[in-house]
Amino acid sequence: MKDKIREKLALLPDQPGCYLMKDRQGTIIYVGKAKVLKNRVRSYFTGSHDGKTQRLVNEIEDFEYIVTSSNIEALILEMNLIKKHDPKYNVMLKDDKSFPFIKITGERHPRLIVTRKIKKDKGKYFGPYPNVQAARETKKLLDRLYPLRKCNTLPDRVCLYYHMGQCLAPCVYDVTAETNRKMVDDISRFLNGGYKQIKEDLTGKMYKASESMDFERAKEYRDQIVHIEATMEKQKMSLTDFVDRDIFAYAYDKGWMCVQVFFIRQGKLIERDVSMFPLYSEPDEEFLTFLGQFYQQSSHFLPKEIMIPDSADAAMAEQLLNVRVLQPKRGAKKDLLLLAHKNAKIALKEKFSLIERDEERTIKAIENLGETLGISVPLRIEAFDNSNIQGTDPVSAMIVFIDGKPAKKEYRKYKIRTVTGPDDYESIREVVRRRYSRVLKENLPLPDLIIIDGGKGQISAAKDVLENELALEIPVSGLVKDDKHRTSNLMIGDPLELVQLERNSQEFYLLQRIQDEVHRFAITFHRQLRGKNAIQSILDEIPGIGEKRRKMLLKHFGSVKKMKEATIDQIKEAGVPYATAELIFEKLKE
Repeated sequence: MKDKIREKLALLPDQPGCYLMKDRQGTIIYVGKAKVLKNRVRSYFTGSHDGKTQRLVNEIEDFEYIVTSSNIEALILEMNLIKKHDPKYNVMLKDDKSFPFIKITGERHPRLIVTRKIKKDKGKYFGPYPNVQAARETKKLLDRLYPLRKCNTLPDRVCLYYHMGQCLAPCVYDVTAETNRKMVDDISRFLNGGYKQIKEDLTGKMYKASESMDFERAKEYRDQIVHIEATMEKQKMSLTDFVDRDIFAYAYDKGWMCVQVFFIRQGKLIERDVSMFPLYSEPDEEFLTFLGQFYQQSSHFLPKEIMIPDSADAAMAEQLLNVRVLQPKRGAKKDLLLLAHKNAKIALKEKFSLIERDEERTIKAIENLGETLGISVPLRIEAFDNSNIQGTDPVSAMIVFIDGKPAKKEYRKYKIRTVTGPDDYESIREVVRRRYSRVLKENLPLPDLIIIDGGKGQISAAKDVLENELALEIPVSGLVKDDKHRTSNLMIGDPLELVQLERNSQEFYLLQRIQDEVHRFAITFHRQLRGKNAIQSILDEIPGIGEKRRKMLLKHFGSVKKMKEATIDQIKEAGVPYATAELIFEKLKE
């Protein structure tokens, strides 16, 4: 244990609060809460831990804490700190979904739309619908039943919806406020669970039309009934009431936690949500944190009541969410809670094999790579590659792997500015200088390992810039290829030495993925730039062709290839003078 951490542990208070773990760069990597800070924070640095917690502990270089007056305050503060800092070990709800609602707008002639945003307007919102297809199918059904207007802005004549019987055409005809109000009330009743009564009304109208020999109208009613059954009555699992509620249950094992949420709308189970994440504290406390985050995000609609397991603190959950919280003991509600728990256990069990495979390919691979190279675990790897054809359009690309996985949002492309001709060494110098000057200027995270797709010359050029110009000490290695252009060995050290890796090891496969990815990224960028410059250079050399005419020609023909196949008259038809068309024809024939 580091002396600095040991000294701070001795000063921890026995009060509730939040703690923030930091890595060697001062970045917050984990936020947690505790009923007793002294006990919780010390537990990370004493005793044995599972693999995931141990990796977190290995990265901790410092910590700070904030004392609160109660446990509920600590919980709320934890949620806010996670939202603010987005620590990498607090992985819950990062892949958040925005669920759609069905909305009746508050306009004079209202519309029915599907939206993912709730605004404080005069509209009525129904949902959310975790299954977006269910929301769209329900809207289609309501469009058939109730002819509200469809256009965003009223046109000056009737449209196809009017002829289909799905709009009363307020653009042309007078539709009273009473008519609109009745349709809005019927739609609201339908979406609040009253579709069974509407189905019965339609059935009565169908029989009446049939008795009157109006079979075409009877068929329309029958089709509407079929649509209601198909859209609204697919779900068999239901409760006798029509209360909107969410049912939460969780399972945990081997340092992981799975939370299953059942969405009950109008008494029916319409969808579920599954979240799985590493467990770094007590399961019941982690669950409360999850619960708060779940509803803190705008995409999750807070229902009238939620149900949680007996092991969770219902009073704290109720205080946190300001909603009715139940812990059913028997009956249909208890059965649904047990079913959610069963699903959580099954999901957790099924995922373990995939998680173990993924860890083997990523986390274990970088741990083994760091050990082989004699450096700390390279959690962040940045790799560079150059691309040019005989010095033309030289470019470079950088990719980033974090925890053994590509972080594509952090990829960067570079046009070489200061190098003339095919000089890989100077190209690497320029790009490394530009990249890490910016990293220092903007206080961005530094990599644990830099990989150059090249040999001794490229590695030496990169190290020279880092050490002598920027005063940075970052391990730099090179990927050596064999005569078939495949990853062969890794070169690192001072003096540079080849590091032999087992060809069937996960760390070797990781290096192959990195090399293939940075090469792909650089080549793709170079091809894009070369293609763009090729088009520009051919047309720009012709007198009378500026940017406007070039765009016009490309839009007319679609490609330079088709332009080459055109006659002078066909080129003239694109909107250029005859003399210019002749020049284009002659130039393209060259």
